[in-house]
Amino acid sequence: MGIYTRRILPWLIDRGMRNKALAKYRPRVPAHASGRVLEVGIGAGLNFSHYGPDVEHLFGLEPSDALRATAAGAAEGLPFPVTLIGSGAEAIPLDDHSIDTIVSTWTMCSIPQLEPALQEMRRVLKPDGRLLFMEHGRAPDTEVARLQDRLTPVFLCLAGCNPGRPMGQLITDAGFRFHEIQMDYLEGPRFIAYHYIGDARPR
Repeated sequence: MGIYTRRILPWLIDRGMRNKALAKYRPRVPAHASGRVLEVGIGAGLNFSHYGPDVEHLFGLEPSDALRATAAGAAEGLPFPVTLIGSGAEAIPLDDHSIDTIVSTWTMCSIPQLEPALQEMRRVLKPDGRLLFMEHGRAPDTEVARLQDRLTPVFLCLAGCNPGRPMGQLITDAGFRFHEIQMDYLEGPRFIAYHYIGDARPR
């Protein structure tokens, strides 16, 4: 693992996640989490302040040592215990059906193998658990989708991000059904502005 992956890429991800365009949307997802919560791709802990009083224990999955160290500092003083886990989402080291809520905000685009990761999320969720998500992904407009495809190699190389994943289809293919979902453009360049925001439950 080179210095770009260990140091530069986590810094770029953290800076990107702190931009003002995302900040006003960020509270929409973690505020609805409850019980034993798993946040996939917890990063530097930017969602911490948006969790509500119904959270009993937060597990934070984050493969980057640098981002996980920052999150550990940010977790101090929170009103619920936080356990940070240095692992990717393709193999989540938690028991079957042990989690009430999974939170994923702008993470699924950067998981190298998203299909097995979604299967893992479904495995650790309780049968009545919820996957709460806010993800950018493949746009319905042909020209925008083509641009996403052209830019994917560049985004993967520079930021580990695949901007053209059909998030809705991938989530349902992994064995989830949508309790609610919103699909629309948010602020920003259209090739990264199309979002999937919702609540999915295991089938």
